[in-house]
Amino acid sequence: MIDLALIGMEKGRQYETIISTRNEDGSKNAAPIGVICAGSDKIINRIFKGSHTLDNIVRERQFTVNITHDPELFTTATLGNLPQDCFNDDCSIKGVKAHFKCEVISLTEAVKQSDPIKRKDEAIVIKSKVVDLKISEQTHALNRGFGYVIESLANFTRFDMVGSEEKDEYLKKFKEANRVVKKVGTKEDIKAMNEIKKELIKKGFKP
Repeated sequence: MIDLALIGMEKGRQYETIISTRNEDGSKNAAPIGVICAGSDKIINRIFKGSHTLDNIVRERQFTVNITHDPELFTTATLGNLPQDCFNDDCSIKGVKAHFKCEVISLTEAVKQSDPIKRKDEAIVIKSKVVDLKISEQTHALNRGFGYVIESLANFTRFDMVGSEEKDEYLKKFKEANRVVKKVGTKEDIKAMNEIKKELIKKGFKP
């Protein structure tokens, strides 16, 4: 039985992953893509048109999600593409601690009001079923909410040591961090941000 909880994924939360697909010529492609856990064996992606990843998913109706915390992999996959020798035959990325293969259930055109691009046909929401999960080493999917919590805590410790302009800048950063954490963070991340917010209010601020 496939259960994404084995790699720390909670229903309704978004995780940072690298998705690998096959190009039309048979070569392999990788790109960092956010993944929303929609159940023990279901995920949702939202990808803008114009990307090789989306074209490949629409054509092949399948893709691989790689779980890694390696910053170099994320950087290389964002700025270009991983060398072909970084991929296994099954299209997964070599050296990742876990990966899972997905088959597309549905493709729906959609766009959020907050998107900078407003045309309704710009984004595709992809719902998929996880058909194979391989874990080579105990790990958990990366949720960027935790990073925002740590950054907010670091800024909080400086509030009493900076001037009014810096305080205003820290408050702006906290508001944006809180927005992101509420959207993608775990329950623990959200709870932590609420605690920081309470302390800021005690100090007389309006975060």
